[in-house]
Amino acid sequence: MKLSEEKCRPIKAGEIPLAAKEARDLAREVPLWTLSDKEIKRDFKFKDFRQAIAFANKLADIADAEDHHPDILISYSKVTLTLSTHKINGLSRNDFILAAKIDMLVEPV
Repeated sequence: MKLSEEKCRPIKAGEIPLAAKEARDLAREVPLWTLSDKEIKRDFKFKDFRQAIAFANKLADIADAEDHHPDILISYSKVTLTLSTHKINGLSRNDFILAAKIDMLVEPV
């Protein structure tokens, strides 16, 4: 099953973050995201501010439906998303699931 077809699951405090190898394997499925130790990040570029805000609103609907929320930085025509599972201070499968769903939203300019 593709990551974009999966559902995020509730994460309990105290769960172990993904091991580095597992995170690297999942990162291959969302190649436009940059992987670091405790997060994945991606910049989306748009024609203007309105398109950036429209994108942020669409991804907010998905994030709420999945109950997993990215950190969002909007800078005029650019949206930077950072995904991490704060409850466990690291990465979970949910971060990659949400990244895959977000990738399906838009073709960046």
